[in-house]
Amino acid sequence: MLKKAIILLATGFEEIEAVTVIDILRRAGIELTIAGLDGINITGSHGITITANKKLGGLLPDFDAVIIPGGMPGALHLHNSSEVNDFIKKMHSIGAIIAGICAAPSVIMAPIGILYDKTATCYPGDQIDFGKNTRYENKAVVIDGNIITSQGPATAMEFAFAIVEKLIGEDTVKKLRKHTLAD
Repeated sequence: MLKKAIILLATGFEEIEAVTVIDILRRAGIELTIAGLDGINITGSHGITITANKKLGGLLPDFDAVIIPGGMPGALHLHNSSEVNDFIKKMHSIGAIIAGICAAPSVIMAPIGILYDKTATCYPGDQIDFGKNTRYENKAVVIDGNIITSQGPATAMEFAFAIVEKLIGEDTVKKLRKHTLAD
């Protein structure tokens, strides 16, 4: 069965974290929707513009995973959107994978309760925003149930592989690692 994922982008997103995940998930054959918070053309924190498939508004939570890149002020824009927060909570309530990297775990996921009683990682230093009910682990990628978190741009490929493995399996990740020279 074809797996479906959605990545949420807002102006100021971290390009490496978004593009790496988009590329790896599409190579894996996952149907990935790029959703823009404020429109179709979203410019990242380093001036690179990505064209989204859809505007975030009105999307149904019918995906197997939601991916939230970091980057500033992109993570803050997503955090400040009640529509984004509601969407992520709905996805979490149906058991979907919630995957956040860099600032996303501390700025978006923790404040809405997604990391409650979980072990997670984020951009080093940002864990001060986790609160006392989230255990911080200083690792490139941390998986706790359906929650996948990662530290930042340099960990984006491992983050993407973790999402693919959770959605499709280890065999696909082995093939992707070989083809992308990540072995």
